Amino acid sequence: MTQTQDTQDTRNGQYPQDARLAGGTESDARLVAAAESLLFVSGRPLEYTELRKLLDIDDAGLARVLETLARQLEVQERGIRLQRLGSQVQLVTAPENARYIAALLGLPMSAKLTSAALETLAVISYRQPITRAQIEAVRGVNSDRALASLIQHGLVAEVGRAPTVGRPALFATTPEFLQQFGLTTLDELPYVEQTSGEDQDGHQTANHNLPTDAVQPEIPGMRVEEE
Repeated sequence: MTQTQDTQDTRNGQYPQDARLAGGTESDARLVAAAESLLFVSGRPLEYTELRKLLDIDDAGLARVLETLARQLEVQERGIRLQRLGSQVQLVTAPENARYIAALLGLPMSAKLTSAALETLAVISYRQPITRAQIEAVRGVNSDRALASLIQHGLVAEVGRAPTVGRPALFATTPEFLQQFGLTTLDELPYVEQTSGEDQDGHQTANHNLPTDAVQPEIPGMRVEEE
């Protein structure tokens, strides 16, 4: 493409670099822009199935569009990021701008987590979804207060019931957890080699200590306090 063509495309609202990122077609570039518009207007997480239907594309096409959009937002250092968790995707503010957002909304810049809560959060982060009994099997201590604190801060939520006797609640991290720790997906958590076993009740447990520094906060607004 010549320089004249590049200039003409830009005047028409087309950005050649966006088309190349999306696979080299004008159609893909339009889909990336459309996906961004849908996520912006929705103001809530959208299910992959919902977004795929709205864009009228298949799974492979949606994956390509979302990957392109996520890369564009990051490479261009935009003020928003694409956040993916489970079967949902949404636009969120860039974590490095947290203090500005907090100032605008009048949010406190300091929230306290005990070391027990942080340890519990590490267990949940790497082994979710997980029951309370499984958390305590890993930690070796009662985790009621730590779990309640994480739920109160919106970092952890109940996501279902385990298909075992008593149907115990399953817990997992939330989109707020990703936002607070500057992550866009759980795949960005630091790699931790895990070995597993079973406790006396048949629950899967970890035979090692998960490092709490793996989930240390990346932005102001969360700090650890002594118990």
